[in-house]
Amino acid sequence: MNNLASLMIESGVAVITIDNPPVNALGAALRRALFDRLEEAFAAADARAIVLICAGRTFIAGADISELGKPAALPTFFDLFDLIEDGPKPVIAAIHGTALGGGFEFALICHYRVAAQSARVGLPEVNLGVLPGAGGTQRVPRLAGVEAALDIMTSGRHVHAPEALHLGLVDAVVPDQTLRAAAVEFAQQVIRDGALRPRVRDKKGALENIQPALFAEFRKANAQRFRGLKAPDAIITLVESTVSLPFDEGMKREQASFEALVGGRQSAALRYNFFAERETARVPDITADIRPIDIRTVGIIGAGTMGSGIAMAFLNAGLPVTLVETSAAALDRGMSAIRRTYDASAKKGRMTPDQVEQRMRLVNPTIDLDAVGDRDLVIEAVFENIDVKKDVFTRLDGVVRPEAILASNTSFLDLDAIAEATRHPERVIGLHFFSPAHVMRLLEVVRGTQTAKPIVATAMALARKIAKVPVLSRTCPGFIANRLLAPRGTQAEALVLEGTPVALIDRVLFDYGFAMGHFQMMDLVGLDVVGRDADQRTVMGDLVAAGRLGQKQNGGYYDYDGARQATPSVLAEKIIADVARAGGVPHEPTLDEAALIGRLLYPVVNEGAKILEEGIALRASDIDVAAVLGYNWPVYTGGPMFWADSIGLDQVVAGLRQLEARHGNAFRPAELLVRLAARGERFQP
Repeated sequence: MNNLASLMIESGVAVITIDNPPVNALGAALRRALFDRLEEAFAAADARAIVLICAGRTFIAGADISELGKPAALPTFFDLFDLIEDGPKPVIAAIHGTALGGGFEFALICHYRVAAQSARVGLPEVNLGVLPGAGGTQRVPRLAGVEAALDIMTSGRHVHAPEALHLGLVDAVVPDQTLRAAAVEFAQQVIRDGALRPRVRDKKGALENIQPALFAEFRKANAQRFRGLKAPDAIITLVESTVSLPFDEGMKREQASFEALVGGRQSAALRYNFFAERETARVPDITADIRPIDIRTVGIIGAGTMGSGIAMAFLNAGLPVTLVETSAAALDRGMSAIRRTYDASAKKGRMTPDQVEQRMRLVNPTIDLDAVGDRDLVIEAVFENIDVKKDVFTRLDGVVRPEAILASNTSFLDLDAIAEATRHPERVIGLHFFSPAHVMRLLEVVRGTQTAKPIVATAMALARKIAKVPVLSRTCPGFIANRLLAPRGTQAEALVLEGTPVALIDRVLFDYGFAMGHFQMMDLVGLDVVGRDADQRTVMGDLVAAGRLGQKQNGGYYDYDGARQATPSVLAEKIIADVARAGGVPHEPTLDEAALIGRLLYPVVNEGAKILEEGIALRASDIDVAAVLGYNWPVYTGGPMFWADSIGLDQVVAGLRQLEARHGNAFRPAELLVRLAARGERFQP
């Protein structure tokens, strides 16, 4: 007998308390304990109803993800669920914290659900490339209706208790501190009312009068959001089945769909990414005895696009920010940008006006550098020039407290060179935010040669506090994400000079899963911004010289209409041909789509292998997280390193060898890549 579930009978109600830290995951051991306690409660003569409640910070937060794709251990979910649903006594789930995935499906099996005011429920399996596999697709529509069910399951969003009550997903919402007593009282009322045991599977009212066109319209409205993903369409199909099929038939289809998805490459990639994001915070030499410093106040130097975005990232976490600029005009522009962003969020209902004002009150705008003297952390976010940044750090060195942490938001420059401008290089670290900094989840934490371990620990912990995913990098040009994806851009630009159409390159990348192609992205960002530091003739430079800056002015690689719809540009094609001719580039277009993917993406994998070889990244999964979160690499491929593993490293090496023979040493496979391929190994252990 294990101790993961205990039984106590009080006032005619059996209270089973689940205690499986940290999140009461419904793994095999807990299922066994619950099965045993439920049988005892059903047999108890002095109990006429059962309350299931959890210890710790949450209700059953979900299934044990590590069990996905493996043979089911006994008792299975369905063994446990059948015991509850068909049991001789009513069962009430008392929900606090989160009831997600299998945890919420468990609650749906119970005859009643009582939720704490702060509780949240949901079915987020879509984020792992699968769908609710224990009846969620069949039960949620019967309670909340088809439209709400589609929204909840295809988004994976959490539903707060008051909304869950409104939708009929729970039967009562009670104050947090009274959950246990309220659930017992609810159970006693159920007993007084005849101890009825309503089953969600038998409810049909919410499935009546459903228009058949609803499902096609939902698919069309969400086509862009679901692009490339298999699970959302499978969920829609299963919800549609609730309208026309008996419950048991719908359950059979749900199981078949679940098993097909969980065994597929896409779900494997998404599950891998789920764990990879959590692994990034683990730094082998930062042991438990190295405690992070408590960061309570932040200074930011520079109120431009990056500086104002970084400020909002901290304001959103409730941390006061001193924002410094060199002129009142620049400071006003930065503060106006922050205000506009928050006002726009409030207009969309994502914030309340009071929350906007609370955050604005946390900002202290100033043109006095001395104002950051008492800050715990000061982040430099000025122009990307080594001399400018070193000057800022030299000045900060004379202003801040000796124990303050100094951070640079540099995206490319040598952090060690910047740290040399201070008397305390051990307290200097890189915090590379991605734009827009208040939205993008990736934060590259750059560890300099002399950065002290407590500073690293602090940065990794702080990232989580401001809702970022930290990826640790050693210093090198471009760090991880920018360095990793640079070869893709280099090859895209080389391909157009060889005569490969711009639109074909972009379409191949889009079809692979990127949100847009390389040249579409360049036009969106602005060619004058991207290509301003070029020291030789380029297509981008000639486009800018011709007054073509991208979407913002006269088109770029594409022409654009009033709605910014792109069409191939005759002028851009002429400029490309002129640059190719001047550079002596032979006309050898690549038109095969598979060959284009190899040309564009194999060099990215190769660069990732070099990043690992050089010790810039801790692990291959960190590189994948950086690619997915920093450059929108399609998450359902897992990232470049996981993708390479999935297609075979021997194939990648062979492709690089062919490219090397044709185009030169730039494609020579990294030694690590060659070694792993020769052994039949993978990047992932």
